[in-house]
Amino acid sequence: MVWSGTWVAERLGVELNGDEQLPGLLGLALRRNPRRAHLLVSNVLGKHVPQRPSVVRDAGHALGVRVRDLLGDEDAARSVVLGYAETATGLGHSVADGLGLAPYLHSTRRPVDGVAPAGGFEESHSHATSHLLLPEDPKLLAGDGPLVLVDDEFSTGNTVLNTIRDLHARYPRDRYVIVALVDMRTPADRDRLTAFAAEIGARVDLLTLAAGTVTLPDGVLEKGQELVARHETAPAPAPAPRAAASRVVLDWPEGVPDGGRHGFTPEHRTRLEAALPALAAQVAEALPQAPGAPQPRVLVLGFEELMYAPLRLGTELERTGHDVAYSTTTRSPVLAVDDPGYAIRTRLVFPAHDAPADGPGERYAYNVAGAGFDAVVAVVDSVADTPDLHAPDGLLAQLAAHVPHVVLAVVPSYVPAPATEAPERSSMLPEPLRGPAFSSYAPEEVGWLLQDLSDVELEAPTEEREEAIQSGGAHYAESLPVEYQPSARYQELFQAALETSAARIARAVGTVTETVLAERPGTPVLVSLARAGTPVGVLMRRWAQARHGLDLPHYAVSIVRGRGIDTNALRWLAAHHDPADVVFVDGWTGKGAITRELAEALEAHREKHGGPAFDPEIAVLADPGSCVRTYGTREDFLIPSACLNSTVSGLISRTVLRADLVGPDDFHGGKFYRELAGADVSNDFLDAVTVRFDEVADSVDAEVKELLSADRTPTWEGWAAVERISEEYGIHDVNLVKPGVGETTRVLLRRIPWKILAQRGAGADLAHVRLLAEQRGVPVEEVDGLPYTCVGLIHPQYTRGATGADGKAVVSQ
Repeated sequence: MVWSGTWVAERLGVELNGDEQLPGLLGLALRRNPRRAHLLVSNVLGKHVPQRPSVVRDAGHALGVRVRDLLGDEDAARSVVLGYAETATGLGHSVADGLGLAPYLHSTRRPVDGVAPAGGFEESHSHATSHLLLPEDPKLLAGDGPLVLVDDEFSTGNTVLNTIRDLHARYPRDRYVIVALVDMRTPADRDRLTAFAAEIGARVDLLTLAAGTVTLPDGVLEKGQELVARHETAPAPAPAPRAAASRVVLDWPEGVPDGGRHGFTPEHRTRLEAALPALAAQVAEALPQAPGAPQPRVLVLGFEELMYAPLRLGTELERTGHDVAYSTTTRSPVLAVDDPGYAIRTRLVFPAHDAPADGPGERYAYNVAGAGFDAVVAVVDSVADTPDLHAPDGLLAQLAAHVPHVVLAVVPSYVPAPATEAPERSSMLPEPLRGPAFSSYAPEEVGWLLQDLSDVELEAPTEEREEAIQSGGAHYAESLPVEYQPSARYQELFQAALETSAARIARAVGTVTETVLAERPGTPVLVSLARAGTPVGVLMRRWAQARHGLDLPHYAVSIVRGRGIDTNALRWLAAHHDPADVVFVDGWTGKGAITRELAEALEAHREKHGGPAFDPEIAVLADPGSCVRTYGTREDFLIPSACLNSTVSGLISRTVLRADLVGPDDFHGGKFYRELAGADVSNDFLDAVTVRFDEVADSVDAEVKELLSADRTPTWEGWAAVERISEEYGIHDVNLVKPGVGETTRVLLRRIPWKILAQRGAGADLAHVRLLAEQRGVPVEEVDGLPYTCVGLIHPQYTRGATGADGKAVVSQ
């Protein structure tokens, strides 16, 4: 028999090496995908290649039995099985059947109203990347038992690592088991998984049916795309259907989910097993049964993520003597070539019929036309039983044009019970993200009340962002600037600034912390405004621990000018701490915009939700704008953490708030720039300041004693100065005037600066500002009577043409 990978192997030079079972398990095809040319086509998955249902289920079931043997019954009963949409939803469910003791959940690309995501991740090589986790029980993934992750193939490991990274940050556990039909990783990919397991401190096991590697020659992607272009043809119009489809509405057991999208328990499995004979009998009655004729060849055809229900119907029909094959429709676009050495011989194309969230598009059924089936049973859930399914170009018509008898079997879509409101609702919010999975800070230093968007492309060129922001086409929080990579000269300036200012920063840290401890009864809960406030919050926590033995809770939350504070983060804080204990922390004040934003947002939150109020007072390291009562100093001096971006802030981006990424029940987003670890000085900065605590202790005590008896009422002189500068320089927009060393640095790193105003005679505090201005060709104008050391002016009428030739401009969502 010809191997179904021969056609691709001969033309592209692709080689499949490894266990002797591999050629029987896998064929090869070409995909229409800009990221990967080839497709490993499984012969035992039941997706692209019709296969006997018992073969498909037994492959997954046997792997599940091996998982149970590996874990033992006690840990198996504590575990959760997670399968991947769309390809491995049925495989994962079969693994859960073999394991027998654990609930099952699969990821989904179908959002469901009323079900809050418990997580999500990206699949980098796929044609459709975003996965959602939508368990009906929000606690399903929150246990500490083993997590069993099931995919059809383990190729690079990226998808699994993305999943574990996302879930481990929310629900850490000490054991993971990865299950796949085949392991096709390179040695480098294997080493990466080993290093990742060590990084998170968890055991990671891998179970597969076979292992090997795919050898790809240079230029294979381009050659594959050329082959696809050469052989791809528009689908021929389907011949007229031979007959209309007959319809069976299955008597599905009430309360049993149609699959694992929202969770499937062992109790559900027991009820479904009991109902299967009657369900299969309903289908059998609709099949052609000519007296004396041989059993018809029947294909049970599942629908995208709905793989398990049709698989079990198929296994039951097979058990009762029917000649049955099983496969599933798919979103995946693959080239069809009618050759015995190619895995995808024929292709049916039809429109999506379940009103998908990502809009209309083509769907496919492979190896159905021309395969000699006498009947096909198309199994869909009720959400997908739409007019598009029955349209002249829809799936049923396409099937009826190639198969003599078509049966439509409809499974009722499972609708979870509506989520209850508070106080239970607070349990739906994920736990804070912590290092090392998210940020380079130690896990006890800070918990980030953010969602991880590390795998989402959010960066846009500075010029493009500026134009979009100033034109009103986008909000600054809808994208990220490209991370500034400092030159060697700039890094030297940072180190010099840190060395000369560490004691002054330590003194300010001690002063603001002691003020908080003196004026707040009980145990303060430090809540930094991400990200500038986060290093300050960590230092305040360290001071309280070093000087008083206090272990203060510390979190970081997002606040966005013009959009307010993350109200879901406030909900989480209120559920875990007394709001009266919360102390908001920031790095410095400029004109006081965030101070006002926080006060307004907290008042709006109190009016809407009631309950104990959060104190809107912000504690800052430096308050040159005289906007707050609690501060370490009111001098405008260089705080080295303002000199850099993520590389001095735990490798975390500025926070992101965009409607298509952050839902109404989600935390705001942020990215962890792991790839910048070599340039990270976050902990160097913290340690350089911490080591100075003892030497400044006496001066801190004296300063705090004086401050506690002084009038610290804010004068808002910074705001007045900004208004004056805005008018004097013809800007007429206070948002484009950024006062103080920290804000001026941000202008030079992230925005389009127009000019820098510098206090005449300002010295070393402005060395890095002068260097950045020189690098960007921005004039520095020395002025008298400036209340700040410097002020950055953003270009007031910046335009750069359209929204970007690459189409990646920031647009309002």
